[in-house]
Amino acid sequence: MSEILAQAVGIGVSFGGRSVLQDVDFTLRRGEIVSLIGPNGAGKSTLVKVLLGLQRPERGRVVRPPDLKVGYVPQRLSVDPTLPLTVAGFLSLPRRRPEAERRRSLAEVGVPQLWDAQVHALSGGELQRVMLARAILRGSDLLVLDEPASSVDVAGQAELFELIGAVRNRRRCGVLLVSHDLHVVMAGADRVVCLNGHVCCTGSPEAVGLDPAFAALFGGSASALGIYHHRHDHHHDLGGGAEPQATGTGG
Repeated sequence: MSEILAQAVGIGVSFGGRSVLQDVDFTLRRGEIVSLIGPNGAGKSTLVKVLLGLQRPERGRVVRPPDLKVGYVPQRLSVDPTLPLTVAGFLSLPRRRPEAERRRSLAEVGVPQLWDAQVHALSGGELQRVMLARAILRGSDLLVLDEPASSVDVAGQAELFELIGAVRNRRRCGVLLVSHDLHVVMAGADRVVCLNGHVCCTGSPEAVGLDPAFAALFGGSASALGIYHHRHDHHHDLGGGAEPQATGTGG
């Protein structure tokens, strides 16, 4: 079994007497891309905060390595157009990084030419790549991407998820994609967890798309979600873990 990067067991959280999460179990392993999907208000952000130690649950427990390095890519970034902030400078926030490291991270995400570009002038796809470059600068064990496809067109989404898969393969990190937009995020994952206060269903994208609980929540099926399937060089065991695959690729 691959190394567990974050595990929640029986998590319960409520705010102001309203239950947000009920008995949620969740596991993410090294080398795995997991999509956490659900409608707005389903508790996705709360679960992520619990997994990362930013929110204390009322019930249940969380297990993660004490030295876990997390890279976070927010849904959006607002930069004042009057603020002169280049991509090179942005990659040094909150602390300065050596130029060679910053240039390598930009090259890894395919946009080395943006070094001197102003952050406020980037397109949605360019900004996603730059924020991903900043997240991997830490040598992250776990990448958390919040609504990664929200500002990218359909063609760019396929490229973005190819890139995320390539970063995972090179770095053997875990990736958590958080979204209520099912299409590419769902198809671009090894495993999907459908959340609506509790775990409605979980499994491969195809299995979740055919699950009655998924259909009841979203009114759709996997047949409507097959925009893009990433390639990867491992297969999954019966426990949901990812194991290397000697030859061939999967979807």
